[in-house]
This record gives sequence, C-alpha cells and structure tokens, in this order.
Amino acid sequence: MSLARSPYRPPRLLRSPHLQSLLASSPLRGLRARRRLLQAPARHEPVLLELADGVRLQGVYSAPAATPRALVLLLHGWEGSLDSSYMRLTAARLLQAGAAVFRLNFRDHGDTHHLNPGLFHSNRLDEVVQAAAEVAARWPIRPYFAAGYSLGGNFALRLGLRADPQRLPLQKVAAVCPVLDPARTMDAMERGWPVYLRYFERKWRGSLARKRRLFPQLHGFDDAVLRLRMRALTAWMVARHTDFPDLDAYFDGYRVAGGRLRALAVPADILMAADDPVIPTAGFGALARLPRVHVELARHGGHCGFIERASLDGYAERWVVQRLLGAPADADSKSGDTP
Repeated sequence: MSLARSPYRPPRLLRSPHLQSLLASSPLRGLRARRRLLQAPARHEPVLLELADGVRLQGVYSAPAATPRALVLLLHGWEGSLDSSYMRLTAARLLQAGAAVFRLNFRDHGDTHHLNPGLFHSNRLDEVVQAAAEVAARWPIRPYFAAGYSLGGNFALRLGLRADPQRLPLQKVAAVCPVLDPARTMDAMERGWPVYLRYFERKWRGSLARKRRLFPQLHGFDDAVLRLRMRALTAWMVARHTDFPDLDAYFDGYRVAGGRLRALAVPADILMAADDPVIPTAGFGALARLPRVHVELARHGGHCGFIERASLDGYAERWVVQRLLGAPADADSKSGDTP
C-alpha cells in the first residue's frame, strides 16, 4: 500500500535511540502508566481463558463507562506482560477514546508460569489465535482489532493472516516495531550495544528458572543451561521443546518479512523507527509495497519508545488509537494530560 514519513519529532534531547528504548521501560514510566490506567473511566475484569488441549492464558478485559465503540486486543512484547507500561498506556488511551480493551498475557509472561507445563516459544501462534477468537466470542463488540508491540506486533500481524469472518472477525491490525525477521533481530542484538542482549538473557533465564521450580519433573535442566548465551539457549529450547529441526527453521516459522504478509486478510498498519537498535529496518520498504500494508517510518524512536516529552508520554500509544479508531494522533486530550 504505502510507506509514509512519520510526523513524530522528539525534542533534540530525546533523539538517542538508546535513551528512547530505556525510557520506554523505565520504572518512572511504569508508575505513570499505572496511574493513567487507573484514571481511565473503566471497569477491569481479570479473565482466565480455557483453550484447547488444556492451554490456559490469562488476560484483563477493560470496558469504558459508555457502550464501547470497538474492541481491541493488545499484545505485549517478549518478556513483557499485560502490565507493561506501553500496554497500560495504550489501554488507557483506547478506553478514553471509547473502546473496550483485552490485554492478553502470552504463556509464561506476567504471573502465569504455573498455568501451563510447556514452555513459551514464538511459534505458539495457534493458542494466541484461539485466545483472540475466544475474546471475540465472549465480547461480541464490533469492530474488533488487534495491536501489538515488538514480538506482540509480530503476533498481531500473524493474527491478520488468520482473520476469518466467522471465528476470528478482526477488521484491522496495528504493530509497533514488530519483529519481521527473527534471524536478523538476533544478529542485530549480538552486534549492537550489549545492554539489550543482556537484558533479554536475564529476563529469559529468570523465566526458565521459575518454570523449573514449578515443574521440576518436566524441566530438569541444570544451571549450565541457564548460563548459555542467547543464541545457544534458543537453540537448546528449539531442540528440546519444539518440533523444528534447527534454529533456522524455528526463526523461519514466525518470520513475516518478504512476501509472507501478502496473504493478509485485513489491513495492517506498522509503525517503525529508523534508529531501532533491536529491529533492523531492512525489509520494511518491500513490506510497504504489499497489498493491505501501510508502514509509517519515523526517523527517531528507538525500540518501542517514541517518547515525546519529559512527562514520558509516547507517540506510539496515540498512533495505535488513531490507526484503529480514527482519533487524532497529533493532539492530546485533556484527560490524557492529567498527572
């Protein structure tokens, strides 16, 4: 469809991609996000989804005070959760715009490691499709959209490939800094500033250790496994906990680069930063030439940052609302500016 230049222009002091990426997940922004969501005029309902083959996934359904004008499924990034800052801030914006929101935890994210014995991996698309379909059936609010950040953006795009009027009635998807080519993302993290690789390694090791404590008979790996670096640890997981023959096949399983999105059943909007230190921008131009795909490329923003000012408000959250609901993306509401 198109590749557009983003109107997002951060102040000069906020143009570092590393500062953007770190501020996006800072504790201060986390506190602000929690406050924003609590201030939104809505009720929040914890939900446990019982899916096929005994799979259980957790989420939170939030409904505005008035009749919802739409329903939006929000998907977090790897080692994030439904309580991540960007999830709460986006939910608050959507609720203020009149939409109902379902924030889904992937398997083994948030406080959900006990719900399923098997490990999370990025090719567990079927259970996310089932969860999205269950949400649509339980709350038949239309239109129904999905949006995600980073790996969640990758899942949102793959949900767009599975959209179906009867079972998964999505009408549009939006993705912020989505993982397009996992192999290139791994290369970028290994070549780039080591903070990102160390961060994800630490988070994943903690997740695996927690899984081992909960299911010791199923996950009897020793501490030597937890000391493996990211690529070796991923290869270990692929060999023992997936049906893929090797790491390359596993990465290809959830790759959406090239022509993979040509078969999208619904329109997809993508927001990407040219300076993203985790997701290489190579391939986004070709993606924008596909039917039903619109890419907005910002010069700055880092990885899922797009911080606009010292208040730590983000352009990405407003962009999601604008692309899905049509609300202005370049103007704050008064309620959005409440401290």
